[in-house]
Amino acid sequence: MSLFWIIVGVVVILAFICVYYINKIIVLSNRIDNAWSQIDVQLKKRADLVPNLVETVKGYMAHEKKAIEMVTKARENMMKAGNISERIRAEGELTRALKTIFAIAENYPQLRASENFKLLQEQLDGIESKIAYARQFFNDSTLEYNNLVTTIPGVWFASLMGRKTRPFFEIEEKEREPVKVKFE
Repeated sequence: MSLFWIIVGVVVILAFICVYYINKIIVLSNRIDNAWSQIDVQLKKRADLVPNLVETVKGYMAHEKKAIEMVTKARENMMKAGNISERIRAEGELTRALKTIFAIAENYPQLRASENFKLLQEQLDGIESKIAYARQFFNDSTLEYNNLVTTIPGVWFASLMGRKTRPFFEIEEKEREPVKVKFE
């Protein structure tokens, strides 16, 4: 009779362990998806501000057409990007283009003094801070998830569920380089 209860106890404990790990994997996966959604919302907000920035800048920087076109093209790529890796790549492209515009704007005192430009720049700065925080949360969530699905016993449950590690949100090598501004 006592052997029966020991076996039942072991089965119950194993069932709780299974439920715990399966639920933990699902919760962490959902947290990553939520974190990505937060990044995506901020990227969309930033992309929505770009046309206003371009219009404001056009009047002052008419001969800087290449930089304006670069920002416009980067925004289009951002809006068309489908999966996470495409969005990350497009986000890096847009960040570089915006850095170029702001670097060039330093040579246009009237533009920098424009209330519209200041407001847009402040809004973009605020969004950039939110994006940075959301990236950090995304990467922290991804780290916790990846640790769970690559360590024992989580790896066993992850393989049963068909779950694999998730990619981090990393900046491209190009984005690490300083912005180079050339006046022609």
